[in-house]
Amino acid sequence: MVRPFAALAALTAILLSTVAFPQRPIPGMAPIPDFSGMWARISFPGFEPPLAGPGPVTNLKRAPGGGPTVTAWVGDYTNPILKPEAADIVKRRGAIEASGVHAPSPRSYCWPGGVPFVLTNTGMQMFQQSDRITFIYSDDHEVRFVRMNGPHSMPLTPSWYGDSVAHYEGDTLVIDTVGIKIGPFAMVDVYGTPHTLALHVLERYRLLDYEAAKAAEERGAKENLSVPAGDTGLARDPDYKGKGLQLEFTVEDDGVFTTPWTATVTYRRPSGPLGQWPEFACAENPNAYDPTIWEKKPQCRARTSPISERRRQAA
Repeated sequence: MVRPFAALAALTAILLSTVAFPQRPIPGMAPIPDFSGMWARISFPGFEPPLAGPGPVTNLKRAPGGGPTVTAWVGDYTNPILKPEAADIVKRRGAIEASGVHAPSPRSYCWPGGVPFVLTNTGMQMFQQSDRITFIYSDDHEVRFVRMNGPHSMPLTPSWYGDSVAHYEGDTLVIDTVGIKIGPFAMVDVYGTPHTLALHVLERYRLLDYEAAKAAEERGAKENLSVPAGDTGLARDPDYKGKGLQLEFTVEDDGVFTTPWTATVTYRRPSGPLGQWPEFACAENPNAYDPTIWEKKPQCRARTSPISERRRQAA
């Protein structure tokens, strides 16, 4: 069996051997921005609300004093973006979380997260090539491919990460994704907000100067916790004063939402050198993943988990 980290290393070597940053500026056009390399999300687990307009579901559970917490992911089912059926799903899931156990999710059951759920990863690595963008995410080494400068596939066959096409608009990378497959744990965020096959996600990536990235970090801290500084390879480098990377994405799904909504994810360069990501493998590795949300994974031997049993009873 190929170990996930070995497969990740092999993919990284192939990408680095073929391209450092192959896209060259076209005379008369704006230079293509360089987003390549490893990035660390500066907050977790939810998305950052926009400065204005409808935003994502946020956490009703607060720490003592009113600050953010990750002890329970109780989604705000009163958010007006949710249609009644979706609000009820978020409410029921929040009740499980409030009981002291994490509700089932793609991450706890080793299923692909889809878009935008995969954006909850704290570690992301991007490779830019002339014909595609490749994303590698830290949790369970998820890989996502985006085609450059082309139309969506027709006929469209739903897939885990959807059909993603991209182009540059000046200094911004724009990715349009449709056709996101519905699995048994289909959700757009850690709060269990559902989606249908009508889900449409538009991502816009751009570089931020240091002060703008710092301001975004401070806004995000109102809703999410910062990744611990000692989390080598995932936490931001406190001494790095270069540019940050901000993703602004818009979500549309007439089957779930009353209106399109927007959120942001802000990345900084990680504290550890390339290759220092922890091995967040899901299958056959409950200790190195997250034992607090571990479910029974594909295994060579039968194994029981008291956490799994309590969560099955709660569900």
